[in-house]
Amino acid sequence: MSEFNLIVCPNCEAINRTPLSRMAELPKCGKCKAPLFDGHPIALRSGSFDRHIRHNTIPVVVDFWAAWCGPCKMMAPLFEKAAMELEPSVRLAKLDTEAESSIAAQYNIRSIPTFAIFRGGREIARQAGAMDYAELARWIGTNAFQR
Repeated sequence: MSEFNLIVCPNCEAINRTPLSRMAELPKCGKCKAPLFDGHPIALRSGSFDRHIRHNTIPVVVDFWAAWCGPCKMMAPLFEKAAMELEPSVRLAKLDTEAESSIAAQYNIRSIPTFAIFRGGREIARQAGAMDYAELARWIGTNAFQR
């Protein structure tokens, strides 16, 4: 088992080799010095999606959403709370399906919100529809750490 995680910086997208023993110490990017985690989901775009999905060694939970979607708006504060509580064990990210329709099509997103967990560049779990915070946290915990 590796003694470090690879963490993509949400600011400059540099890949940081972070010792497991220091993950809880709020690590900073070696290149730009920005915090690697700040308790908020990161916004992914076409230029950053693949890099974060493929290069983070921690699970990446993506919320596929749209601004016009009522259930997506309802889930936003719950997803934010999950980022505050679950980082740095997982990376929480959001992808606007209206702005990034090609990525939504590539991953066959048919309804929103849809949550997907990625590990090592591949999708390992998916859940469509709104849920309460306890369900969201349980779903992430149950699926993100499977081998």
